[in-house]
Amino acid sequence: MYKFSKEIKSFILILAGLLAFVFGYNFLKGQSLLKSQKILYTVYPEIEGLIPGAKITLNGLTIGSVTKADFHRGTTDILITMNIRGDINFSKSSKAILYEAGLIGGKAISIVPTFDPDLMVKSGDTLNSIIKPGFTELVNRQIAPLQEKIESTLTSVDSLFTGITNVLNKDTQNNLKNTLENLSVSLENINKSSAVLSDLLVSNQYNFSNTMRNLSSTSENLSTITDSLTEIKFAHTLKQYELVANNINQLLTSLEAGEGSVGKILKNDLLYDRLDSVTNSIEILLNDIKQNPKRYVHFSLFGKKEKFENK
Repeated sequence: MYKFSKEIKSFILILAGLLAFVFGYNFLKGQSLLKSQKILYTVYPEIEGLIPGAKITLNGLTIGSVTKADFHRGTTDILITMNIRGDINFSKSSKAILYEAGLIGGKAISIVPTFDPDLMVKSGDTLNSIIKPGFTELVNRQIAPLQEKIESTLTSVDSLFTGITNVLNKDTQNNLKNTLENLSVSLENINKSSAVLSDLLVSNQYNFSNTMRNLSSTSENLSTITDSLTEIKFAHTLKQYELVANNINQLLTSLEAGEGSVGKILKNDLLYDRLDSVTNSIEILLNDIKQNPKRYVHFSLFGKKEKFENK
């Protein structure tokens, strides 16, 4: 039986330890030396907190790790090299999201997969990149507007106090003091007036009681008058007025139609012409009497009549 020397045993033991270390290290990074691997790339404008060895996840499962981070072809963008499991298939249009793994967990990359059989990812492809704001950045975004508002408020308060200081000079302070004293005197006078009014109400309580009783009596009388008015037959009275109005309307209608003596006088033109002729005759007669009164009045002291000749 062949026996190994101590040197060979030590060498084998050291080699096994190195192999175990390499396997364990790659296992912790999500890599496997026994399985095929895919090398993918993505580019970010900045990677604060992302270091080589950071995990690559798909739906929360670690499928690889970041192996290298360096500037991309002379620009300030960062080219990230990712080593993922070869049996994981998704489209090369998938996105690599850089996110914050935790407050003290650093950064990691999550693959948001899309599936297109004609564009399946292969080693050497570059994925589109997205940076997801971390908790610290979100807090800073929320605090920044609040900080600006607080600073603006403090500035306004400072300006207000400066204005108050400028306004409240010695003369203004004296005026304010006098105003407060006058206000105190006014309140004291109001208290005195309230006391006088209270005494007046107490002293005239009897008169107020009589007044209230008179008002009650007046209210009862008004109620009686109202009851009397309700007993009046307004409907019958209105009906009588309506009959009178109808009679007047019938009379006016008859006059308009020329019925009756008055209607004939109003509507018959011949009667109007005769009356006009009579009026003219009377007017001529009166004018003649005024001009020749002796023709119609004969008066003599001796009873002798004067003869007139008609010319």
